[in-house]
Amino acid sequence: MIGENELPDDLTNLTTPQLDEQHFASIDCERLRPTTVRTHPPRILILYGSLRARSFSRLSAEEAGRILTRLGAEVRFFHPSGLPLVDDGVDASHPKVRELRDLVAWCEGMVWSSPERHGAMTGLMKTQIDWIPLSEGAVRPTQGKTLAVMQVSGGSQSFNAVNQMRLLGRWMRMLTIPNQSSVAKAFLEFDEAGRMKPSAYYDRIVDVMEELMKFTLLTRDSADYLVDRYSERRESAAQLSARVNQSGL
Repeated sequence: MIGENELPDDLTNLTTPQLDEQHFASIDCERLRPTTVRTHPPRILILYGSLRARSFSRLSAEEAGRILTRLGAEVRFFHPSGLPLVDDGVDASHPKVRELRDLVAWCEGMVWSSPERHGAMTGLMKTQIDWIPLSEGAVRPTQGKTLAVMQVSGGSQSFNAVNQMRLLGRWMRMLTIPNQSSVAKAFLEFDEAGRMKPSAYYDRIVDVMEELMKFTLLTRDSADYLVDRYSERRESAAQLSARVNQSGL
């Protein structure tokens, strides 16, 4: 019989013959708390998911950009007009694709802001994300970067789009922050000049941007170590590149 605070007998044997000792290591606390820290403003890239002239996802994204700038970030937007569909006879040499990928390489964190359409993020939002490669060589260009997700809805509040974007952020090994923004009946929340009115929805966007800044400053100097994996250390670079660059899918 096992005592209240005792390990079962089969767990007291701490031998691990399955492990590759060459690539297994204890947690390095020094790498989690680096002494050399970056001093430049956090670099945040903002993507939005609608090309309408009065796009509420873009207007929300612009409010987020203003708040981030006030908080000390360097903010850049990717404007998706002209971005081709993935696999539609173009490749990464297309100017808009190259622009997007260069911005992704530049940034340390991102904001994704999408309308909810038919219960999901928009195709334009997904197209932008799909053009960001899962890997270049054996490295994922998004891994270790922070992410905040936002959505706007034409009707009652929903979380379908932000939930989908969270799944994508995880898949791309981004550090998606806990907080998020969902603006219901967005057509009521902006004035004629396109500025967001004071509201609990606006306050939540401020909350989300504050949290994004904190997580970015907290993790950017140790991001590579945070996403370093035993299983991938065991693989050779060639094997890893072959696995994550599968074509024909």
